[in-house]
Parts: sequence; C-alpha cells; structure tokens
Amino acid sequence: MPHLLSLMREDVGNVMEHDPAAKSRLEVFLCYSGLHALWLYRVNHWLWNHRLLLLGRWFSQIGRFLTGIEIHPGAKIGRRLFIDHGMGVVIGETAIVGDDVTLYQGVTLGGTGKEHGKRHPTLEDNVVVGGGAKILGNITIGKNSRIGAGSVVLRNVPEHSTVVGVPGHIIFRQGQRVVITDPKQINDPLSEALAAVVTEVNKLRERIQQLEGTEATREPLSAHLQRIMEDIDYQI
Repeated sequence: MPHLLSLMREDVGNVMEHDPAAKSRLEVFLCYSGLHALWLYRVNHWLWNHRLLLLGRWFSQIGRFLTGIEIHPGAKIGRRLFIDHGMGVVIGETAIVGDDVTLYQGVTLGGTGKEHGKRHPTLEDNVVVGGGAKILGNITIGKNSRIGAGSVVLRNVPEHSTVVGVPGHIIFRQGQRVVITDPKQINDPLSEALAAVVTEVNKLRERIQQLEGTEATREPLSAHLQRIMEDIDYQI
C-alpha cells in the first residue's frame, strides 16, 4: 500500500509538471481520467499477474466505461505515463510502455491481425504520441521519439526520431531533417500517384517532340519546380 500511494503521488506530480492547464493537485486527483485509468490498470494488472484473468479483464471493462480509456490488464506500463485528454486511447494486451511516455487522445497501440504472442508495440522511454496516432504490430518506437498526430506507424522507429504521415515515415532523426527523395521509400499512394504523373508527362513530351520532328530531350526542372518537388517529398 505505501508503494502504491507513492506511485499515485508521483503520477499527480507528473501531470502537474506536464499539463499547464492543471491548477491544483486536488483538481488532478479528481478530474483527470487518464490518471484514473492508469490507477485502475495497476489494480487490474496485479489481478492479471496473479492469474485472476477474468476478474482483471472485467474490471478493465469497468475502467473503460468510466474513463473512455481501454488498457488491457496484460499490458506492461512503466512509471509516469501521462495520458492527456485520454478519450479513445487503446493499449493492447502485449503492449509495452516505458517510463515518461505521453499519449494524447485517440491513440491506439494495437495489433495488425490474428497472430499470437507479442503482437502489440513497444514504446521505449520518453516517447510522445500525438492525438489519433495508430501504432500497430510488434514494432518498437525508440527512446525520445515523437509520433505526429494522425500518423499510422507500421515499422520500427529508431531513437530520437520524429514520424508523421500515413503510413508513418521519419522526417527528423537525431535532430536532422530527413528528406524523402524516392516516394516509394514510404509506399505512399499520393507520392506514387505524383511519380506516375511525372512519368506520363515525360512520355507525352517525348511523343510531342517526335511528332514535331524535334529531338527528344528531357529538360531539367526549373529551380522553382525543383523546390516544389522537394517540399512535396518532405510533406508526404
């Protein structure tokens, strides 16, 4: 019991540190559903580890009803997890969440199919996941990484990276911008469509030059167009 009370005080202090909207410890204690969901999870996780599986699962459903946050009792969660505006957050059975992780509303740490064993993500320490992001499958998000709001992440992310997009791709690593030069590196439908358009334009240009009897030459992109294409690669 003293250890549990110590963790609760630490959790309240963590919210006070991270959320500028928090006015007092009493407000945090009474009004923060992310905190309530975390405390309920700890009880349910204890039941799960002591083979009271149905009871732990049932209480987790009660926690979901009360808070709008679903944390499977089998998940492994470290210290000082901060779930901000947590409505719709889902954490799967085999998910592992490290210390000092922040999850915003609508985040899913889910699976990708009916496989058994480890099928949910691992989030290492100091990861921040933006609202509505989906991290799916048995993948690892490295320490100090950031997942942008609305992203869908299906592959491992190295430490100190920033990921955005659907599907998610790295735009910053170790503080340095990562420029996507080949759209197929991220298997993105929009970028593939843009690449196809460029290919068709080149074919039409060559065909017109053949019909006009001029030599088929491929002119380099203007500096302005080249800059636009680089921006497209960066944004998608």
